[in-house]
Amino acid sequence: MKTQDFDFNLPSELIAQFPTEHRTSSRMLYLDGRNDQLQDAQFTDLQSYLQAGDVMVFNDTEVIKARLTGRKKSGGKVEVMVERILDDHHALAFIRASHAPKPNSELLIADSITATIMARDGMFYTLCFQHEKTVTELLSLYGQLPLPPYITRPTTTDDEKRYQTVYAKNIGAVAAPTAGLHFDDNMLQNLCKMGVIIVYVTLHVGAGTFQPVRVEHIAEHRMHSETFHIPSATVEAIEHAKNTGGRILAVGTTSLRALEASASAHNGHLIAGYGSTDIFITPGYQFQVVERLLTNFHLPCSTLLMLVSAFSGMENVQRAYQHAITNQYRFFSYGDAMLIEKKS
Repeated sequence: MKTQDFDFNLPSELIAQFPTEHRTSSRMLYLDGRNDQLQDAQFTDLQSYLQAGDVMVFNDTEVIKARLTGRKKSGGKVEVMVERILDDHHALAFIRASHAPKPNSELLIADSITATIMARDGMFYTLCFQHEKTVTELLSLYGQLPLPPYITRPTTTDDEKRYQTVYAKNIGAVAAPTAGLHFDDNMLQNLCKMGVIIVYVTLHVGAGTFQPVRVEHIAEHRMHSETFHIPSATVEAIEHAKNTGGRILAVGTTSLRALEASASAHNGHLIAGYGSTDIFITPGYQFQVVERLLTNFHLPCSTLLMLVSAFSGMENVQRAYQHAITNQYRFFSYGDAMLIEKKS
């Protein structure tokens, strides 16, 4: 398959620049991949598509203030985007500068923090922050929330709340698991009251999620790696549901990637624990855990659009996206949602 097979024309005015007034007030397009059917709905209708005993898997990662500004010793400006916190004083990062900095050179971040470039591997740099505070603490003090590049306005204080799920608790992502942004505490409580089982995984979303596919043939693309954790309670809930007729709904592509990565690495068996994955899900992939997916609308030619096309069929997804454009759904991180049934 070619990357251009996943291209489409999106009017720029459909790219959501701000969240809706209330988290749950988005629209939702239902795509039944089993019967090739579409249905327009509101996000608050989600409960009518669920039943007691179903399992919803959320990603509880928390977005860090990953963007830092500074300068090289020579005076040239730099922008640092932390990709992953490695330990208390080291981080993996992208660096944007007029000239690529060299190993062993120093950066002055926010006019007060010295960071030494320890090594470079491809587009990533390993940085050592020379400060008594940890990297996490420094980012909290001096960093900026890394809104996606297609949100072209400045970050506001409201984004610090709205570009974070209400259940976020494990710090480490540089991008939000955006399907979860639609939920508020009241909706989660109502789902629990109706007998839906809510469980969590943690996958720290990396900045690579926004990297375009630059190869002609998708088989040549190499995914960025992301770390994840699947608790034993999540595995037990999923196994119980599969034995008793409950359905498994992944809230977001990140939750799906964590579950499918674990199963793929263990001959189809979901295993609790920590891991790292660069799984690239494209049409032809055989899903082993997830039966339903709640997600947002994704970028043209992106790995996430390829994943969704694998889940519900390329023709179904192409038709759904055209329907969404015609009916002026809002796209990407702050946009509307899709509930998708896996194609049989």
